[in-house]
Amino acid sequence: MKRILLIAAILCSSLMLLQSCSPKGATAGLKRGNVSGNWVLNDITFDGVPAANIKSLFNEASYKCFIGSTWKLTNSGNGTYMLPGTADCPSRTQNIFWSVSTADQTFQFKKLNEGDKAKNITEGYRLVLSQATGDNLVLKSPVDYGNGSAYIIMNFSKAMK
Repeated sequence: MKRILLIAAILCSSLMLLQSCSPKGATAGLKRGNVSGNWVLNDITFDGVPAANIKSLFNEASYKCFIGSTWKLTNSGNGTYMLPGTADCPSRTQNIFWSVSTADQTFQFKKLNEGDKAKNITEGYRLVLSQATGDNLVLKSPVDYGNGSAYIIMNFSKAMK
């Protein structure tokens, strides 16, 4: 009997140790604190849709205008993105209100114009929060294309202060 109790205690201890060392799930690193900060949009790629079929990003400008843009995301939820401006793209700063949902792993934001309050804006954008680490942020914007899932993939790196 003592032997059975000893074996059971060892098994329970082993299970507790293994469980404490196991990964905490996909959403463990995808939290608001990992998204807050200053980011530079380095690259935009496409999954399941040709780039030529994407006319604008966030109903604003060509996706090419967003490459090199800087995104400032404060922990309060306020933020901005600034398009750098090129020969084909005017520079522009857009105020936003953003949030992260760890339940469905999404990054949401609403565009705010002068005098707007976020609570009064009913339209916005919901992107898949694919990666959020100290130095990298990857957001996927779902788009309708054909009969399958397609994404515009935005790759950010942490901006130097």
